[in-house]
Amino acid sequence: MFNRICKINNKFYKFANYNSLAKTIDVTEISNIYHKEIINSVKKLNFTPKVVSFLANNDQGALKYAKHTKKISNDLGINFELKKVHKLEIEEHIEIANKDNNINGIMIYYPCYGSEPSFYGDTMDNYLRDKVSYKKDVEGLCYKYRKNLYNNKRFIDSSNIKKSILPCTPLGVIKILESDLIGVYNKHLSICNQLKGKTITVINRSIVVGHPIAAMLANDGANVYSVDLNTIYFMRKGKMLNTSITLEDACKISDVIITGVPDKNFRLNTLCIKPNTTIINLSPYKNFNIKEISYIKNIKFVPQVGSVTIAMLLRNLLNLVNNYHTNIL
Repeated sequence: MFNRICKINNKFYKFANYNSLAKTIDVTEISNIYHKEIINSVKKLNFTPKVVSFLANNDQGALKYAKHTKKISNDLGINFELKKVHKLEIEEHIEIANKDNNINGIMIYYPCYGSEPSFYGDTMDNYLRDKVSYKKDVEGLCYKYRKNLYNNKRFIDSSNIKKSILPCTPLGVIKILESDLIGVYNKHLSICNQLKGKTITVINRSIVVGHPIAAMLANDGANVYSVDLNTIYFMRKGKMLNTSITLEDACKISDVIITGVPDKNFRLNTLCIKPNTTIINLSPYKNFNIKEISYIKNIKFVPQVGSVTIAMLLRNLLNLVNNYHTNIL
């Protein structure tokens, strides 16, 4: 496999030009830019903005991530409170937080119920997403913000001043692709066309991560292949169409490949990745063979996006303060 990869990319291990091969991108530099903006915005307030997060499962990864988020929030001047609650009590806690004027943002670590159905239709987790007030939804997952996202409505006011809230991880991915470190976006084009001519494959179609990412990229002009376990759809400018393309063929023509497969046994076939591709791994597991992709010419590999996701969460909080909470200043 390794020799085949080297030959396909016109490189052999012993003759490799390391300056032209894959580069691992540390996104800390990107998150630090937003940290500075957040600090400056908080300084302009005469109160400390507060986020309350609810954890209703025993996921140690989520707990670790919550503690990391709390540390960064506190370092930036934001009060972040983590509450461990039983899933049967979380709806009551959300209602209390919705009414508390001292709380500016609410988030939930999913899954709480997983795919368990709700008395009110759909699933309990989706029901909880819509229970969070849109005035405090820092994750941008309630119906109002989902509708805005999929209709490419970027502001909540007619003057286009107050930004609509977008899901944190998808927004973080966009900011990474926009950054000078990656440079996938063509900033000389109009806002909705900066990915014109780009083909992107997103391997994950969850309602929290994969689907919103694919829609946002399509809204920005890209041709997007949205992949889940059993199906592939082609997405472009508000349309989601059937396609007969395979995962391998979609990846072979992609300028960007984004994976979020929560399976430690999944590895994308390295032979599907062409030179000059940007790869972003959103999974807690390695969806790529790191050694193999390291010898593909001009690959940009982003192994994790957590720090930018947290920055987007706190940026969303300050947008909510600006949109709905300025009356408490």
